[in-house]
Amino acid sequence: MTSEYTFKGYRRPDGTVGIRNHVLLLPVEGISNRVAENVSHIIQGTLDLRHPYGDLQFGQDLELFFRTMTGAGCNPNVAAVIVIGIEPVWVDRIASGIEATGKPVARFTIRRVGDLATTEQVARKAQEFVYLASEMKRQQASLTDITLSTKCTESDPTSGLASNPIVGKVVERALAAGSTVLFGETSELTGVEHLVADRIKTGDQQAKFWRIYNEYVGFIADQKANLLGSQPNQANLFGGLTTIEEKACGNITKIGRSMIDGVLESAEAPPHKGLWFMNTSSAAAEVLTLFAASGSVLCVVSTGQGNIIGNPLMPVIKLTANPQTAMTMAEHFDLDFSTVLNQQISIDEGGNMLMDMLRRVADGRVTASEVLNHNEFVPVKLFRSA
Repeated sequence: MTSEYTFKGYRRPDGTVGIRNHVLLLPVEGISNRVAENVSHIIQGTLDLRHPYGDLQFGQDLELFFRTMTGAGCNPNVAAVIVIGIEPVWVDRIASGIEATGKPVARFTIRRVGDLATTEQVARKAQEFVYLASEMKRQQASLTDITLSTKCTESDPTSGLASNPIVGKVVERALAAGSTVLFGETSELTGVEHLVADRIKTGDQQAKFWRIYNEYVGFIADQKANLLGSQPNQANLFGGLTTIEEKACGNITKIGRSMIDGVLESAEAPPHKGLWFMNTSSAAAEVLTLFAASGSVLCVVSTGQGNIIGNPLMPVIKLTANPQTAMTMAEHFDLDFSTVLNQQISIDEGGNMLMDMLRRVADGRVTASEVLNHNEFVPVKLFRSA
């Protein structure tokens, strides 16, 4: 394995490899956020994932909630987890799912205890877990040991001309070496959906893709809404993209010429290595939350007009090829590929630069979104509450 693919990461008991080492405070319901937030202020080195959901959800919506929360705790970038909630059955379900990874997990229920006593109990356990995490050592690993993901956002013509093709080169190389890669954005495939389906390796997975795609766009059509301004969004229109088909053509260049191994439901973990399409919206914070819940430890985000997105569980490498965006929002970017447009560097050279950045971030280099503390955790809710 060449040096561009090797780094030092954290090997977890289940064999997965993380590139960060979080001690996670995981509230089950929105009303449990306060305890998690209080403890995060008391115990340095903890990460709390506040969110508004977890009450009276049901059916597919509830199952997605459990996949998202359990997956967050299972993410290889997490060293240890404390699950906090008001409902003991739901606390146990999420904690038990995370315990299957073999990492340290603790659970606390606020009912008949109250915030103050629970905060003290959680804080003492969090202190113990932070000590434990601080003594974990990085070990030699390969990019083929981890799950990567990719997302484009606030796209414009520079995305399709430079940023996304550079990502596509890296995806091709990572897959050839044996990595796992995720991409999504169901509605944003409109106009090229047949091209995506044709790249799926098996007939049953092609059928699954068509079911998911038709259900998603069918739901949108049933609303009888004009999506102009949402898809394409205002930034897309301002940048010069006028139709969803134009946006989609740039979107799929993020996977290069790679074949697709299969199709995942939202927050579903891939069953084996390869390239996987996940059913998601195109909203950046939602997509990254779902990718992290499915096991992605590092996400590459390309943008034209500029998006400031980050994620608390995984570092986000952001790149742009728009020279104005790179100049006016420089603090948000890890790589500036505007030099591709004036032919100072080639797409292949850009791919080399991005591959080197992947390795460096996996080895511990912090990204712009981490430095700026962009920790957008946005679980997806499908239905109204019961």
